[in-house]
Amino acid sequence: FKVEEPFYTSINTKVVATGKLNPEEEIELKPQIGGIIDKILVEEGDVVKKGDLIAKIRVVPNEQNLASANSRIRTARLALDNAQILYDRLSYNQAKETLIQAQNDFQIIRQGSLSGGGSANTNIVAQISGTVLEIPVREGDQVIESNSFNAGTTVATIADMSKMIFEGKVDEAEVGKIEEGKVIRVVLGALNEQEFPAKLTFVAPKGQEESGAVQFTIKADVEVTPSTKIRAGYSANAEIDMESKDSVLVIKEALLQFNRITEKPYVEILKDDNTYEEKYVELGISDGINVEIVEGVKEGDKIKVWNKASKENNDEDE
Repeated sequence: FKVEEPFYTSINTKVVATGKLNPEEEIELKPQIGGIIDKILVEEGDVVKKGDLIAKIRVVPNEQNLASANSRIRTARLALDNAQILYDRLSYNQAKETLIQAQNDFQIIRQGSLSGGGSANTNIVAQISGTVLEIPVREGDQVIESNSFNAGTTVATIADMSKMIFEGKVDEAEVGKIEEGKVIRVVLGALNEQEFPAKLTFVAPKGQEESGAVQFTIKADVEVTPSTKIRAGYSANAEIDMESKDSVLVIKEALLQFNRITEKPYVEILKDDNTYEEKYVELGISDGINVEIVEGVKEGDKIKVWNKASKENNDEDE
């Protein structure tokens, strides 16, 4: 058998959470009135400011509603004329107001807004400054207004790409070791493993079972420089440093064996007479490759590299 000796090194333990990078502020623009997309004035990827015109909607009036509004105008005009003839001032003013309201209703149904009013309902404007992420509609598409019964058709999605958050999941075995406010690193594989500093802002109080394991959602604010070309939805890993020790006596974790009954770890140490002695060890922290030895092994000990496959191969070679 081959043997290896313990050695001194530094061990850093960390928790790795997989997830995605998304904008903190992301909104969907919905129309205030139904109709046909007449014109789209921006493209996906464009940077817009709050209040910029995104799209225009052409109102296609409902014939029944239009005829009904027209009928109300005629009825109101007859009532107005009748009140004027009777010289009843109160009724006259009421009839006049009813006529104006009926005319306004007619114009809104036909055009989508009152002429001279503030911003027309037919204009879709940016509600925040940011980048246009998606425009799921095209010119000529029919859209539905947002109301209490319907979410409405999304005309565009805008996000502030200067404020990004990492959202990922950690295993239940690790979640107890992390807490909000901790400084972590977010690594983006799409940008050549570039690292960004981040701060944990949320650790879910409730886990969700996925493939037999309970996962907890975590969120972190990521510091992104304006020059970095970040795209929404990038896959990312969050690295959270847990514990580190400098210059500790370690062995390769692969050298450990475990008692089948007690599950206690031990190693086999080469003695002077070329036999091996089992020595139980007390372990410290591990980074998955090297493990700290607190007790049981000293510097200079020769530890058997146990590998059953290699032993069988050697027997066959002989």
